[in-house]
Amino acid sequence: MRIGILSRGPELYSTSRLKEAGEALGHEIDVIDTLHCYMDITSNRPTVRYHGVELPLYDAIIPRIGASITFYGTSVVRQFEMMGTFCINESVAISRSRDKLRSLQLLSRKGIGLPRTGFASKPDKVDDLIKNVGGAPVVIKLLEGTQGIGVVLAETKKAAESIIEAFMGLKANILVQEYIKEAGGADIRCLVVGGKVVAAMKRQAPDGEFRSNLHRGGSAEVVKLTPEERKTAVNAAKVMGLNMCGVDILRSNSGPVVMEVNSSPGLEGIETATNKDVAKMIIQFIEKTAKPNKTRTKGKG
Repeated sequence: MRIGILSRGPELYSTSRLKEAGEALGHEIDVIDTLHCYMDITSNRPTVRYHGVELPLYDAIIPRIGASITFYGTSVVRQFEMMGTFCINESVAISRSRDKLRSLQLLSRKGIGLPRTGFASKPDKVDDLIKNVGGAPVVIKLLEGTQGIGVVLAETKKAAESIIEAFMGLKANILVQEYIKEAGGADIRCLVVGGKVVAAMKRQAPDGEFRSNLHRGGSAEVVKLTPEERKTAVNAAKVMGLNMCGVDILRSNSGPVVMEVNSSPGLEGIETATNKDVAKMIIQFIEKTAKPNKTRTKGKG
């Protein structure tokens, strides 16, 4: 098979591992810089051009779209979909997962466990907003934040009001969520491929920090999932329409709650913690699944 990886950095761990795994299984793997793609939007013959030449027809595309280029990146993925190429994650699903508010609304509609969450526009509703999610302490999140950036823990009602008003004064879109104290600064990253959890790790925040992101100094170890946690991760991926994703779960007193669904999860932390060849599993899923014109949305939406 000929497989293209849309990625800005061929040297990045996840990209290089996917290329290595694909080549080890006998496939031809091209790493394509997403921002250097440009599209020929012609009736009945859409194409993608790259460094002055038309890209070949790929059997499959693996999008590794960074949050900062979501709009352009999903446009490129959509162009491949219109060409009939199988994309492991489709453009609509990637866009859906990148919109934190839309993600939570979709998960809520399907009954997936979530922390109590509020969203508002005007500061005069701040008091009721905090009260509705269970009162302080609360977690305040920028909708556009990634890797723990733009996530603040407000330990008192007064602090929460000040932070919310400051963000709103900057016209930033924010979510206010209940703080799951019993999680103890830990979350679980479940790697879902093809409707199955293929690897899971527990991430623990360092002392004095509540964010467990590995980029922020968190540690990781292999974890045994409960059947309910496994089911929650699989259902969350299904709701978002993602064939491959990372689902971040907190262990709360009311059961597992989903914090986020990541359409381009990093592989380094979870492969290191679990000693599993996740990259190989992703390529094997593509081997079994990729067929021309199998894209569900066919570039629509």
